[in-house]
Amino acid sequence: MRAITVPLELINLQDDGFHLLVEIVVFGETHFAVLDTGASRSVFDKGLMEKHISDITVSEEAQAATIFSTSTTLQGVIPKLNVGKLKLKDYPAVALDLQSVTDTYLMLGHPPIAAIIGGDILMKYKAKIDYEKRILRLYK
Repeated sequence: MRAITVPLELINLQDDGFHLLVEIVVFGETHFAVLDTGASRSVFDKGLMEKHISDITVSEEAQAATIFSTSTTLQGVIPKLNVGKLKLKDYPAVALDLQSVTDTYLMLGHPPIAAIIGGDILMKYKAKIDYEKRILRLYK
């Protein structure tokens, strides 16, 4: 099993908590994603998915809730997703409208958010977060 080390960015939310951000590459573009150990699965911004995937369907689970929003979910396949040097092909993705998250982040001087990396990826790749070193270790 080899370890993949991914740098993390720790952002301060007005001295009321912190979020960890990880850089991802999706659709050939570099974006930031929130690392959320409490999210059961990863989700991607609806607008980003609609822009790049023609075959999107409304999920049979009509509603999905995250810490950020509750809304109708869309599903589609992301051909290639990179989290650091972890390369995932044909990732079955769920999309939610994350615009309110991005708006809040921008208002606080942080970068826009394209995704939330959750438990599906973190569990499968045995994620370990080192807050002191600000790195995520994934094992493949």
